[in-house]
Amino acid sequence: MRKIALLLLIVSLSLNLSAQKLYDETAKGEKQLTEALEKAQKEGKHVLIQMGGNWCKWCLRFNEFVNNNTEINKVMNENYVVLHLNYDKKDLAMLERLEHPERFGFPVIIILDENGKRLHTQNSYYLEEGESYHAKKVLSCFKDWTPKAIKGIKE
Repeated sequence: MRKIALLLLIVSLSLNLSAQKLYDETAKGEKQLTEALEKAQKEGKHVLIQMGGNWCKWCLRFNEFVNNNTEINKVMNENYVVLHLNYDKKDLAMLERLEHPERFGFPVIIILDENGKRLHTQNSYYLEEGESYHAKKVLSCFKDWTPKAIKGIKE
């Protein structure tokens, strides 16, 4: 009986872990981007794309970092619609649309205005510190590309 209970617990934990993937590997990138842009237009925000994959430890680490830092998370959520876009080397149309951000490695941060115009591509390597990220650098990157910053409005 204990073996069955243990097996069920292991299966349950495995299913929960696999269900908690950051990047949807089955989603169509173009559809995700269209939805993010529509939301950004309604909310007066930009779109912040974190391109990478569930296979990328630095992608998962970056997501955890920005979500666990109150100040960074606040700036991000007040100014951006966040999209975790799964890298798909076969989706050439999306890669061309975003001007081939994969050349910078992963995760790569792409910031678009509400109309889909690419404003900035950030190589996340320059935001790293040790085995994590540098809070001031990430915060600066996020603040530099907000809708207000682009319009020259000081926050």
